[in-house]
Amino acid sequence: MEMRGLMGGLYKISEWIMRLSVTNLLWIVCSIPYIFLLLPTLMSQTTDQFLSGIILSSIIAPFTLFPATSAMFAVARKWVMGEVDAPLLRTFFRNYKESYLQSMIGGIIYVLLFAIMIVDFQVYVKELTTLKLVSYLFIALMVLLAVSLFNFFSMVVHYHMKTFQLLKNSVLLTIGRPFRSMSTAIMCGLVIFISVSSPKLMFLIPFFTGSIVAAIAFWNFYGIYTKLQMQAEKNAAAAAEAEEAAQLANDDAVGIEKLEADKESNIRK
Repeated sequence: MEMRGLMGGLYKISEWIMRLSVTNLLWIVCSIPYIFLLLPTLMSQTTDQFLSGIILSSIIAPFTLFPATSAMFAVARKWVMGEVDAPLLRTFFRNYKESYLQSMIGGIIYVLLFAIMIVDFQVYVKELTTLKLVSYLFIALMVLLAVSLFNFFSMVVHYHMKTFQLLKNSVLLTIGRPFRSMSTAIMCGLVIFISVSSPKLMFLIPFFTGSIVAAIAFWNFYGIYTKLQMQAEKNAAAAAEAEEAAQLANDDAVGIEKLEADKESNIRK
């Protein structure tokens, strides 16, 4: 029997707390090698230690963090599409296995792109000081790349495509829908900022931050997908109507020609 009123509301809230926290913990557990390298990096004392830690964690990220994130997006996809009671463990690990290769390849490419942009940013900030304003362009490009990464994870779990098609379409989708991309960046950035803004809120990171970001990112992606699907259906319906009209016109023309031929035959007789 479904509970209603205050108790029903509290029960639904507790269910969502459980869903978000379990999914977030699964994501962290499957990303342990990456986290194991990242945490000492964040507490490093020198720049060289920090850079070496970032490089090592970036190398391991495509093999751990990226497949785990795809699996988390697969769970978020179920929620956004209304399947809120989908089994968390089964959904997570099935998609972890199915999307591992594509996530790994995409992760390698994204890590390389981020590395190139960060190096270019450092060059313009430290070396080419006269062109320091160009460094802000790289910041904007890195934000767009991060949003396209969210779209990539969403497309990995939603489409059956080749990896490079997914990469290309995720970038095109990000550029082609700037307002959605901006809203994704703002909302996800706000969740991350709140999570790290105070030591009292750091508990959000292991329990909620990742799963909330995944849900927001896929929700925005699904909004784009739904609009594109509706537009495609309208175009298909319009094309079908045009084809039907052309067929009717062709049938009428054939009928008229047949009548004229019959008249001419009767006249000859």
